[in-house]
Amino acid sequence: MQKKRLVSVLLVGALTFGSAVQVKADDLQDAQNQASELQDKKAAAQAEKDNLAAQLEKIVDDMDKTKSDIEKKQEEIAAKTDELIAAQIDENNQYNSMKLRIQYMYENGNGQFLETLLESKSIAEFLSNAEYIAQISEYDRNMLVEFQDIVTEVEDQKKDLEEENKKLEEMQTSLQEQQTEMESLIESKSEEISSLSSELGEVNEKIASLKAEAERQARMQQEAQAAASGSSGGTSGGGGTTVTPAPPYSGGGSGRLQNPCPSAYISSEFGGRASPGGIGSTNHKGRDYAASTGSPIYAAASGTVVEVGYNGARGNYVIINHGDLATLYQHCSRILVSSGQSVSTGQNIALVGSTGASTGPHLHFEVWVNGTPVDPRLYL
Repeated sequence: MQKKRLVSVLLVGALTFGSAVQVKADDLQDAQNQASELQDKKAAAQAEKDNLAAQLEKIVDDMDKTKSDIEKKQEEIAAKTDELIAAQIDENNQYNSMKLRIQYMYENGNGQFLETLLESKSIAEFLSNAEYIAQISEYDRNMLVEFQDIVTEVEDQKKDLEEENKKLEEMQTSLQEQQTEMESLIESKSEEISSLSSELGEVNEKIASLKAEAERQARMQQEAQAAASGSSGGTSGGGGTTVTPAPPYSGGGSGRLQNPCPSAYISSEFGGRASPGGIGSTNHKGRDYAASTGSPIYAAASGTVVEVGYNGARGNYVIINHGDLATLYQHCSRILVSSGQSVSTGQNIALVGSTGASTGPHLHFEVWVNGTPVDPRLYL
C-alpha cells in the first residue's frame, strides 16, 4: 500500500514537472521571438545607417567639388580684376594723351575752345564739349570711347563672376548644413543600434537561463519517472528502493571536446541555413553559441594557441591546435591568451563579443580536421 502511494506521488511529481517544462518552453519561445524581432530591427537600423553613410559620402564629394569650383571662380575673378585694372589704366592713359595734345593746341592758339575743354569736370562732359572742336583728332576720340567700352565690359564680366561665386558659396554652406545633419542622424542611428544590441544581449541571457532551467526540469522529470518505474518493478533491499538514474544526454559526439561556452545556448548549427541579418554565411562552417557580451569562452581541449588575430569576417579570433584537430573561436570581445601559449582544457581563453561580421554577441566555434571544417557535434 505504501509502495503504491509512493508511486502515485512520484507520478504526480512527474506531471507537475511536465507542466513546468511546458511553461518554460512557452517563455523560451516568447524570448526567442523577441530576440528575432530585435535582430530584425537591428539589421534594419544598420541598413539605414549604411544608407545615411552613403549619402554623407556623396555630400562630402559634392562639397569637395564645390570647393574646387569656388577656388577656380575666385581665380577667374582675380584675373578679371587684373584685366579691369589694365583697361582702366589704358583709358586713363588715353585721356591724359588727349589732354597733352589739347595743351599743345592751347599753347599754339585756339585758346577760347581749349579753355572750355580743360574746364570739363568729367570725361563725359569733355567728350560732349569736344564735339564742338574740330581740331581734336578723331582718332584720339575714337580710342577713348573704345577704352571706355572695354572698361564697362570688363566690369560687367567681373560682376557676373562675383554673382556665380556667391551662388557657389551659398551651395557650399547648404552642403555643410546637410553634412552636419547627416552626421547627427548617423550618430543617432549608432546609438539605436547600440541600444538594440544591449537589449538583444539581455534577451539572449534570458534565453540561456530559460534553456538551462528547462534542461534542469527535464532531468528532474526523467529522474522522477525512473524512480516511479523502480518503485513499481524494482528490487528492494533493507526496506529501501533501488532507483536507476536516467543516462546523461548524448548528442552522438565522441566527447573529444568539451563545451566552449556553457553559459550560452545554441543559436545555429553546422551546415546550410538562411543568412542571419543578410551578412552571415548560408554555408555555416561551425556552431554558434549565443550569450551576453563578456561571457567566458573556454578551451575545448588542451593544446597550443597557433594564432590570435582580427579580420573583418571573424572579428577577434583564437585558433588552438590539439594535434589531431584544431578549434577556432570567433567574434570575441576580448582575447585572454597569446600566440604560442599552451592552454589546458577548460581554460578561459576569451570573452564573448560581436566583432567582425556578426549580428549579435555570440561565439562562433569551428572544428577543423586536416584543414577542413567539420561538424563540431561529432567531437563534443
